[in-house]
Amino acid sequence: MPAASPALASESPSPFLNVSRSLTGRLWRVRDADEKLVSDHRRQFGLPEVAARLLAGRGIGSKDAKSFLEPTLREFFPDPSSFKDMDIAARVIEDAIVSGRPTAVFADYDVDGGTSAAQLVRYFRARGRKLTIYVPDRMTEGYGPTAGAFERLKAQGIELVITVDCGAAAHEPLTHAAALGLDLVVLDHHLMSGPPPPALAVVNPNRPDCEAGQGDLTAAGVVMVTLTAVNREARRRGSPGSNHLPDLLANLDLAALGTVCDVAPLTRFNRAMVAQGLRVLARGENIGLKALAASAGRSEVNSVYDIGFILGPRLNAGGRVGDASLATRLLSTEDPAEAADLAAQLEHLNADRRAKEAMMLAAAQDQADAEARTRAVAVVGDPSWHPGVIGIAAGRLKDRIMKPAIVLGGGGEGEPAKGSGRSVPGVNLGRAVAAAAKAGVARAGGGHAMAAGLTVDWDRVPDLRDFLSENLAPELAGADGEARALWIDATASIAAATPDLMTALERIGPFGAGHPEPVFAIPEVRVQYASAVKGEHVRFVLQDARGDRIRGISFRTAQAPLGEALLSREGAFHVAVKLKRDTYGGGDRVEAELLDAAPLG
Repeated sequence: MPAASPALASESPSPFLNVSRSLTGRLWRVRDADEKLVSDHRRQFGLPEVAARLLAGRGIGSKDAKSFLEPTLREFFPDPSSFKDMDIAARVIEDAIVSGRPTAVFADYDVDGGTSAAQLVRYFRARGRKLTIYVPDRMTEGYGPTAGAFERLKAQGIELVITVDCGAAAHEPLTHAAALGLDLVVLDHHLMSGPPPPALAVVNPNRPDCEAGQGDLTAAGVVMVTLTAVNREARRRGSPGSNHLPDLLANLDLAALGTVCDVAPLTRFNRAMVAQGLRVLARGENIGLKALAASAGRSEVNSVYDIGFILGPRLNAGGRVGDASLATRLLSTEDPAEAADLAAQLEHLNADRRAKEAMMLAAAQDQADAEARTRAVAVVGDPSWHPGVIGIAAGRLKDRIMKPAIVLGGGGEGEPAKGSGRSVPGVNLGRAVAAAAKAGVARAGGGHAMAAGLTVDWDRVPDLRDFLSENLAPELAGADGEARALWIDATASIAAATPDLMTALERIGPFGAGHPEPVFAIPEVRVQYASAVKGEHVRFVLQDARGDRIRGISFRTAQAPLGEALLSREGAFHVAVKLKRDTYGGGDRVEAELLDAAPLG
């Protein structure tokens, strides 16, 4: 029951509002909705017309609408035993808890890894056991398990290691761990191309022989299901304390964080976890998250936006430019003083990350613009650029040039570059990067259609540019229209942008991957006011022919054609916006986030 992709929506034969190339270079398309389905949604669920139209335009049929609008864990929670090796993993973990066996969690350094590890730490603590935390350093150890890490854990007396959000493809390190006498349980979700590595259990909905049908789960979701299996195993055995086992639903805020920040589709089980997790998040019971919100100047956090733009970047900051274990420690602590200290450290690191990112982007944009004029992909880099922020920069550059972008950085003197890439719809960057590695142009590389990572010697970067551009040019040419498309959900007037409209839209949330925030076209407006904010964003007031006005902001466009057009305050435009509820100061207003604009004529 996923939301419709643009390919599933009815396509208009011509550009919407005749916008074939906007100020951001976009082709505007509109999602057409079946009128009978719109009517059915309105009648069956009492939805206002705009909400019913949005659902219909995204391919949500009558039989799926109820579970989409009211997703429940009862309906979508999978049977843990349907996952390959899940019952074994539950027995191993329960054995360790009952016996007090020294156990560690080895986590990836991103939000999904941190929320996965924190769920396990909290569970072990609730059962009266300590779980040692190990998160590798991005700069010195890189991604995933290593032989050295396992040797350090063994030296600490650890006997069982649970890897989360990593490990499913780490054959050599896990083989080394087994030789050391370490037992292993892998809880992962990354794609696997061959047999599982040596471990007592490898739980991964994306392993080829797993038939759970839950391939969209993040590691945080896999851990939630695993702990359900452990609770079930404890009850089956009658383990000590099995009559008052931990309430796993109390950690749904962590599962929601991992799911949203790892950009998993918000459909079926993921949708139910996030919908219920947002309610847990709003209660503010996790003191680490409460402290993190306070450090960001927020009294409360309760939305997908808060997860993706307030909490997520700060939790990621430790893994990008500081101590990679900070996020897991913050999310699992029950000490308010420790929570405040860890949140302050992450806030400082996030500011450092933003400064590094801004410096990198300033240098990278001109390079990317120049390459995009003649190549199908932009490959830019500098040894001084921090590897912790190259992925963010690649995403920003991809949005700017509307072509795949790869950013290279890091590595000491004589060391190879580390690269991170982001792609556009219809262009499989991961396949091309893997081909470059196979051809010997890069040392290593791979990924998936929309993202890739690689290692390449600096003196081979020109060869990499040529190889990838030649490899991707046919795909980019075929996907140009789709890559440039901005999908409009509906047309709206400024007068229609009311709190009542926002309430109607909230009924069909939460929005995220697979069900993005609605985009509205507002035709024929003029800019009444505009000013640059921090030299990067543009604040504005738009006015239509009736005299109605709406305030808003356009992010990171002050130096781009879109922002320059706003600041000039000349002429009339069609604009494409997301609408946001603004409750600052106790009010209830609607503001616009401007995504695009097209001058009339």
